[in-house]
Amino acid sequence: MEADVLVIGVGAAGCSCALKAADLGLTVALVTSGSAPEKGSNTAWAQGGIIFRSPDDRPELLAQDIHRAGAGICFDPAVRLLAERGPAIVEELLINRCGVPFDRREDGALDFTEEAAHSRSRIIHVEDATGRAIAQHLAAEVARHPNITLVTGGVAIDLIMRGHHTVNPTDVYHRPRCLGAYFYFEGEDVVRPFVARETVLATGGLGQIYLHSTNPPRARGDGLAMAYRAGARVINLEYVQFHPTAFFHRLAPRFLISESLRGEGAKLVDSRGREFMRAYHELGDLAPRDVVARGIHEQMMESGEECVYLDITHKPKEWVRSRFPLIHSFCVQHGIDITTAPIPVVPAAHYSCGGVAVDLEGHSNVVGLRAVGEASCTGVHGANRLASTSLLEAITWGYQSAEGIAAERAANPIPSLREVVQWEREDGGEVDPTLIKQDWMTIKMTMWNYVGLVRARRRLTRALKILRELQFEVESFYRRAPVNDSIIGLRNGVQTSIAVTHSAFRNRVSRGGHFRID
Repeated sequence: MEADVLVIGVGAAGCSCALKAADLGLTVALVTSGSAPEKGSNTAWAQGGIIFRSPDDRPELLAQDIHRAGAGICFDPAVRLLAERGPAIVEELLINRCGVPFDRREDGALDFTEEAAHSRSRIIHVEDATGRAIAQHLAAEVARHPNITLVTGGVAIDLIMRGHHTVNPTDVYHRPRCLGAYFYFEGEDVVRPFVARETVLATGGLGQIYLHSTNPPRARGDGLAMAYRAGARVINLEYVQFHPTAFFHRLAPRFLISESLRGEGAKLVDSRGREFMRAYHELGDLAPRDVVARGIHEQMMESGEECVYLDITHKPKEWVRSRFPLIHSFCVQHGIDITTAPIPVVPAAHYSCGGVAVDLEGHSNVVGLRAVGEASCTGVHGANRLASTSLLEAITWGYQSAEGIAAERAANPIPSLREVVQWEREDGGEVDPTLIKQDWMTIKMTMWNYVGLVRARRRLTRALKILRELQFEVESFYRRAPVNDSIIGLRNGVQTSIAVTHSAFRNRVSRGGHFRID
């Protein structure tokens, strides 16, 4: 329960940070709410690929593409860092150290593919399940490291802040500092504090606050909500990227249909087989994601149909099966053979370009707290993330943060658990799962209808009113109810939703993933 570094989250960002910190001689507590690090993270759900260096590519070209996709508001120092250092970390960590089996051509060379808004074919992949392969190999490397203690089944409740969660009343006169976090362990029904020199949030995204999302079930903004309550600065939350193509079926969950299909030649068509994206952008099906998502949305509004279609039937059947086995298998399970029939698709919440504001070493404005991956906002993505930059950003800032922590270790002693107030349990009766489910549906419907692909002042005002009233009820309930994962998640979900809606309300300029019709 004490370590040099506390990392919350076990995706690419959390694992890369833990490995690098451990390599530099730091003790690391790596905590996941799941049963295993290779399952459940946003990384494990990623399909398309990760940026590397193709023979005809240069850092300047990648930086230009990132800026162009980001609608002109990317943070240039962060973009340059990613473009210059990121591919080297891919080679060092994922290829050479972890041995991720990226697809290769017959001559043994890496198989590069192209995705929307890229000027070069620079994406490497493991079939159409790149994230799963990366997560598995990072988890294996983490398990082997003697300086890393992996803690499973720990649901983060709140950050431990000096002056608020410490026993010395005079701590309020000092600058607020993050000392660690409280975790709930469902199997033991106990809350434990973990303390560290520095705490790193690597908790992933927030897609589950929306009705339709490609994210895993736990992507409910936990890290963002905890940081917000602790006083951390959060930025760019209005820039939620909606993936244009999620599998649509009334009896099936939304499932990501990778952008790689369009990179490999799949076409978006209406119910009559007519292509339509050229009417919305000169790049057609390979336009930036926000343009494609809104193009599909507008097409559906005009036609009154509940979905559009993605057609790759013109490609050789065996090639499609081997290139996209995960997507092919999922669709077949739900009655669609993508080699002979187009895939019904709709837009879905996919990625948050905003998050906890951090610098080039992952520092937030709260002393002792860093953030990496989708929970953070480095400024790389601007208003709209370029495809396949997220995994690259995750491992780059994982390394940057770990190196920063190691360099500053002398100035940051490990707090004592004796300083920390112990968690007080309440006994307000059992949590009614029906109430939790209904409150979640209120959040999801409100966010989808009023803070979704198309926004307006009246819609956002209505959303804030609904969400603030709900938050009052949830916080009141939270103080009385016995702690468990469902109430923790609901509390974080409503807080995250309010933060996103407030950011969208304040920003009157349509840009990237934030589109105002007024």
